[in-house]
This record gives sequence, structure tokens and C-alpha cells, in this order.
Amino acid sequence: MSGPGVPHRRVGAGVQKRRDGAGVQKRRVAAWALWDCGSTGLNAIVATFVFSVYLTGTVAEGMTGPTSAASWLGRTLTIAGVVVALLAPLVGVWVQAPQRRRVALVLLTVLAVGFTASMSLIRADPRYLAAGLTLLALTAACGDLASVPYNAMLRQLSTPQTAGRISGLGWAAGYTGSVLLLLIIYFGFISGDGPDRGLFGLPVADGQNVRAAMIAAACWLAILALPLLFTAHRLADGAEPAPPVGGVLAGYRQMFDDLRGEWRRDRNLVYYLIVSAVFRDGLAGIFAFGAVLGVSVYGISQADVLIFGVVASTVAAVGAVLGGRLDDRIGAKPILICSLTSLIVVGAALMATSGPAAFWVCGLLLCLFVGPTQSAARTLLLRMTGDGKEGVSFGLYTMTGRAAAPLAPWLFFVFVDLFDSDRAGLAGILVVLAVGLFGMLAVRVPDRRASAISGGAAG
Repeated sequence: MSGPGVPHRRVGAGVQKRRDGAGVQKRRVAAWALWDCGSTGLNAIVATFVFSVYLTGTVAEGMTGPTSAASWLGRTLTIAGVVVALLAPLVGVWVQAPQRRRVALVLLTVLAVGFTASMSLIRADPRYLAAGLTLLALTAACGDLASVPYNAMLRQLSTPQTAGRISGLGWAAGYTGSVLLLLIIYFGFISGDGPDRGLFGLPVADGQNVRAAMIAAACWLAILALPLLFTAHRLADGAEPAPPVGGVLAGYRQMFDDLRGEWRRDRNLVYYLIVSAVFRDGLAGIFAFGAVLGVSVYGISQADVLIFGVVASTVAAVGAVLGGRLDDRIGAKPILICSLTSLIVVGAALMATSGPAAFWVCGLLLCLFVGPTQSAARTLLLRMTGDGKEGVSFGLYTMTGRAAAPLAPWLFFVFVDLFDSDRAGLAGILVVLAVGLFGMLAVRVPDRRASAISGGAAG
């Protein structure tokens, strides 16, 4: 009589164990996505909408000399990009061991929070411009380098069947963070007229409202990053021993050895790194010059551009989630081909039209396809990467992206100068996307069924 009861208890315990395991995994995925929410939101405030504008406008006001503040900003970010391109492969080699990823992420996140908080010391005086630009460059570099261990953790959180969905969730969380933090900063510190601004009534004099906003942005990242920083060491790390870590030269030597090994094993992966760097730079060009074109060509006011940024980030988040789910069903390459083609078609339509309505419609459509492209690009690299090589691959992913970074801005200004029209600059960005699209057609992707079988144990 006791026989039937024993299996019943065992089955119940097994179900409960699976449920508990699924709950723990969902919490870890949520913690991973929250870090992206904090980091992307911080970047939107520091590098795009608030602090960079404060530096080139308020801080630099009255500055003398032949070089403009905007030019100094461009030079500073160029230097930061070069530094990231040089260091990203080293970070990738170092976090090749999963147990080191948390250490790297904690260090880089703490530095980003500290540099952002230090921006509150930058007063509205040209003498503070150099210090402000330095803090901006350091924060941007830390964010880029932190993406290497962060992206590598995706392998520890997903299986081949769920990688696209989880990657899309991360991008969506990032866009959502941009929306929420933009709204908090705008209504709390920036909105309104007169000597005091925002719901907190902070004075504009000496940039006090913006400086206080930088403290809020630093707290935003610190709070949202804590769940992952406290739990990253509990992620599955496999049974591989940590490879030895030497000096800088040893790190580069190992990076080139890994790159040569991948070239001999599968040149397709190296080819994809180059192709993805090209079309990712085209995506960056859309964000970098979209607001400029909206104001100078399509008649959008500067206040409406901020509102457009909030709506656009929301649309991109929706696109990332939908694209991530389709990724798991049909694969990353079809998502990339479809999204890049749609971006080119919509961009061409935007070039042929005029007025604020056209900018809103076409601009939001562009953002709808940007999210799936970014998400699928990351999951495809993950599926093409051998087990234990995630850190190296994402280090090279970041490095090649930075190496291609001047391409879209260069073609943008070439087309503007060639046709003497700001509108023509969009054609330069579309050329970059077209090159990435045609290159993507030749990329060979792993068989999804074989990938699912080989990765099933990870789940």
C-alpha cells in the first residue's frame, strides 16, 4: 500500500524542484536585464541628451580659442573609442573564465557610477570643460567595456532555444531605462522656465540643476545594477578551469592566438564580426544624427526632439521584444536580413519626404527595426561562438564595433558636403546599412536544430 505513495511524493518533489529552478532562473534573467536598464539609461543622460549638451552649451559659454566645444567633444569621444578598441580584447580574454565576469562587471560599474557622480562638480565655467569632457569619456569607456562581461553572461543565462528571447528582453529593458530616466530627469530637474527648474525647483545658476541630475543618474545605475552584481557569481559557469592571466602583452598574444584559431576553425565567425561592425555602426549613425536631421531638415523643435526620444525608445523596446521572440522561432539571420532591409526602405522613404509628420512616422518605424537588429546581432554571435569563448568573442565584438565607428559619421558628412544638403547625409548612413546587409547575406549560420541539441545541457 505504501508503494504507490512513494512515486507520488517523488513526482511532486520533482515538479516543485523544476518550478523552483525556473523561478530562480527568471530572477537571474531579471537581474541581468535590470543592469542594462540602468546602464543604457545612464548613457542616454550622460552622452546624448543632458550632460554633453550642458558641456558644449552652458559650460563652454564664453570660451575663447579656435576650436569649438563641439569639436572638443568629438575629439574626446574619438580618443575614448580608441581606448575601448584597444582594451576590449584584453577584457574579453580576461573574462573568458565565467567566474571573472562578475569581478570585471563590478569594477567597471563602480567606476561608471563614480565618474557620473563626479560630474556634479563641473560648474558652468569654461575652466571646467576639460574635466567635464574627461569624465564623460571615462564614463562612456567604462560602459562600453562593461558590455563585454555583461554580454558574455548571456550564455550562462540562456539555452539555444531561449537566447533570442532573453537578449531581446535585455535590449528592451535598456530602452525602457532610457525612457524612464529621461522622464525623471526632464520633469524633476530640467522642465520649466525661469531661474528654478523642475519639480525639485533647483536653480539654473551655475548649472546646479544639471549637476544634481548627474547624482540622480549615478544612483539610477547603482540601484539597478545591484541585483546582478550580487547574484552574478551564482550563474552557471561550467566545469572549465580558469585560464591563466598574464600581463598586457600576454593578453594580446592570447587574443591573437584565439583569433587565429577561430580563423582556422571557422573563418565565418571572423567575417561576421566585421559585417556586424559595419551595420551596427549604421544603427549608431541613426541615433547620432536623427535628432540633428529632425531639427535642421524636418522642422522638429528641440523640445519635441526630447519627446520623440522617449517615444522612439519605447518603440525600439517593443521591437526588441518581438524580434527576440521571432529570433527563437526562425533564427537570427532572417531577423537581421528583414530588419536591415526595412531600415533601408524606410530611410529612403524618409529622404523623399518632408515635414514633422514624415519624421515622426518614418523615424518611429526606423526605431521599430533597430531593436530587433541589435538583439539578433548579439544572439547570432553567441550561437556561432564555441563554449568557453564568449568573453573573447564579445571582446572582439566590441573592438570591431569601435574600429568601424568612424564609418557612418564620415559618410554622413561626405554626402552632406557633396550635395550641399543635410538631408543627403542620411544617404551616407543608408550606404553603411546596405553594405552590412549585403555582407550579412554571405554569413553562414549554425544549424538551429544541431545548436539546440548541443546546448540542451546548458538549460
